[in-house]
Amino acid sequence: MSTHPSDAPDAPEMPAPRVREFTAHSIGGGLALLLGLLGLAAGAGMIVTATAVTATGAKAVLIILGILVALAAFIAMCGLNTVAPGEARVVQLFGRYRGTIREDGLRWVNPLTSRTKISTRVRNHETAVLKVNDAYGNPIELAAVVVWKVEDTAQATFEVDDFLEFVSTQTEAAVRHIAIEYPYDAHDEGGLSLRGNAEEITEKLAVELHARVEAAGVQIIESRFTHLAYAPEIASAMLQRQQAGAVVAARRQIVDGAVGMVEAALARIAEQDIVELDEERKAAMVSNLMVVLCGDRAPQPVLNTGTLYQ
Repeated sequence: MSTHPSDAPDAPEMPAPRVREFTAHSIGGGLALLLGLLGLAAGAGMIVTATAVTATGAKAVLIILGILVALAAFIAMCGLNTVAPGEARVVQLFGRYRGTIREDGLRWVNPLTSRTKISTRVRNHETAVLKVNDAYGNPIELAAVVVWKVEDTAQATFEVDDFLEFVSTQTEAAVRHIAIEYPYDAHDEGGLSLRGNAEEITEKLAVELHARVEAAGVQIIESRFTHLAYAPEIASAMLQRQQAGAVVAARRQIVDGAVGMVEAALARIAEQDIVELDEERKAAMVSNLMVVLCGDRAPQPVLNTGTLYQ
């Protein structure tokens, strides 16, 4: 999902990043490993050769040279790194950022550098069930799950203290902020609500989350509410209100349908000239049809042996 911080005006304004990820200079680790092993073998060979030399000076030179070659080979081999798929290595040299290794396999970099492992796999973060007040002041409970991954390893390492904790805290803050901005159920038909407009609300949540965690080099892939309900202390009262609203809506639909059926019946009687009805007979017919169509129980037929006017 493509978002932009300007789409979330209520989100905090994060400082501009001071460092961006770039590729670290590295070479294939296979060649470096081979050269390192040859160096160790050469150093060991010099030391072994020194034991066969009788001259004291030459023996000392061979031993010292062998130790230095072996030590240099060992230090060079310390620059080898095994990078698994879905991982990266953030390289630093004396505190300075020197790039990131994302290519998987055996790689070699300057052995004097430090390499910090960081996962670039897709992760889930699910918030605990949060209790907040919605836009109408009603206490509600909600929880959300966020799918995210590290997009910029340099920002995740250097821009925030702990990017895992940062994502967790900012996710909870965004969920709370969205919850207090919208009601659980909107009183007016045109308003957004947490329950009735889940897609729109989750999209706004994703926009705000992106604005909050962008400074940490984190990409929000998806965000969804996993739990949404009234708090237990008002759940029964709100359930009665929802039931009443459903009954009213159903009655309104029944009445609208009944009116249409009565109108069609009167129009067809008049069109086919089945019987001539004056205004009083039409009113009686409309009343009877409305009772039959809108009643909760089956109607009881009444036989009229007289006339309408007696």
